[in-house]
Amino acid sequence: MIQKIKGTMDILPDETPLWRYIEGIMREEAENYGYGEIRTPTFENTELFVRGVGDTTDVVQKEMYTFVDREEDRSISLRPEGTASVARAIIENGKYSDPMPLKYYYIISCFRHEKPQAGRSREFYQFGTEMFGSHSPASDATAIALANSVLQRLGLTNVTLHINSIGCKECRPRYRDALISYFSGRRDKLCDTCKTRLDKNPLRLLDCKNPDCAEGASAAPRTVDHLCDCCQKNFEMLKSALTAMGIDYVVDPSIVRGLDYYTGTVFEFIAEGIGAQSTVCGGGRYDGLVSSIGGPELAGIGFGMGITRLILAMRAMGVDKVAEKKPRLYVASMGDRATVTALEIVERLRRGGVFAECDVVGRSLKAQMKYANKISAEYTLIIGESEIESGKAQLRNMATGEQTEVTLSSFEI
Repeated sequence: MIQKIKGTMDILPDETPLWRYIEGIMREEAENYGYGEIRTPTFENTELFVRGVGDTTDVVQKEMYTFVDREEDRSISLRPEGTASVARAIIENGKYSDPMPLKYYYIISCFRHEKPQAGRSREFYQFGTEMFGSHSPASDATAIALANSVLQRLGLTNVTLHINSIGCKECRPRYRDALISYFSGRRDKLCDTCKTRLDKNPLRLLDCKNPDCAEGASAAPRTVDHLCDCCQKNFEMLKSALTAMGIDYVVDPSIVRGLDYYTGTVFEFIAEGIGAQSTVCGGGRYDGLVSSIGGPELAGIGFGMGITRLILAMRAMGVDKVAEKKPRLYVASMGDRATVTALEIVERLRRGGVFAECDVVGRSLKAQMKYANKISAEYTLIIGESEIESGKAQLRNMATGEQTEVTLSSFEI
């Protein structure tokens, strides 16, 4: 038997109502905040992610699905995240000339070659937003408020917002030097990956899940103690804005995010009770991303929200029950003429927007009625030769048993 690729999932019809419910809330909230939907290609030139995401990140070094386009002999990668593609689309389509800020959202599948576990798969589904063109902490607060609004509407009250600032190009070098100085004295206790990070990207040392590295990171210099005046002012304004908006938060110096394009504000929404992969939303500011891939200087702030992890969090809280759509009518038929008539009736109703069903597998009348009960049809209509001859049939309310005579050629429900 041919099976699905490891790290992918089948989302079956009994699960999709919950997915559609979640995605519907995401779309509604994003549009309430003035974001428009953008759709970008599933694969891009590999260089986009190397330059945009960062060549020292685990995503680029270890996790991308990359292949050679045989026709044009170029390297192509399945998208590991959505932000770089949106930035590329803005440049390529000249959207940087539009009135600012630019506000986009998307619901996409992404691909990373990681070890599959609960809440982490190799093909995963993500709701993301991007706002370009504003340096103000007000835009940071808006992005966080949108994420918070989605989570609140989904009923997730077990989620905590963690925020941090990792500085800008002015103050980051001082913090980088402080990290190198601190971790150099602990080099022998670092994992092999972090030994490489110490030389290339020491900020990533704070994000390592190795127990020895994590223990050392707990006492490392804090980003918020090395901010320049501008970054400090922005971070304080963000905290004031969140408080004014009624959004609780925790300042967490360990939040650095895993992609190189982040600068300034970073944040995560962390859920309790769903295991190791507890971050249901993560994001931050990326002011240098657009220019790093050949565009103009354009500030940015956004987030990504993993739908599978959201579902885990919703199940942990018992808020994952979504009512399935039930048929308004089931037409049971006896004989070939009745089957054709049933098909004509349900097609007419469906064109009018009614969810209607009829038998298409040749069940007996008794089996059809059992099936109508199983799918929780609100009404049933039984058609045989006598009903076809008279043009009338009995419409039965399945909840009350009440029957009403209807004319087959014209009745509505």
